[in-house]
Amino acid sequence: MVCPTMVTLNEASAQSGLSYDYLRKLCLQKKIVYVRAGCKYLVNLEKLVEYLNRGEKEDT
Repeated sequence: MVCPTMVTLNEASAQSGLSYDYLRKLCLQKKIVYVRAGCKYLVNLEKLVEYLNRGEKEDT
């Protein structure tokens, strides 16, 4: 079993080059995989990379 790499929004921002606010917005819109630990958002880094590579699907 492989454990996912969970990082804070600040760490995800530093690694991806995306802003903290944009990543938080993606969490609130449930577009990326995350969990809340108290008041912190922990983002699944592998799923974030997958989302960034895939892009958003358009509704047609």
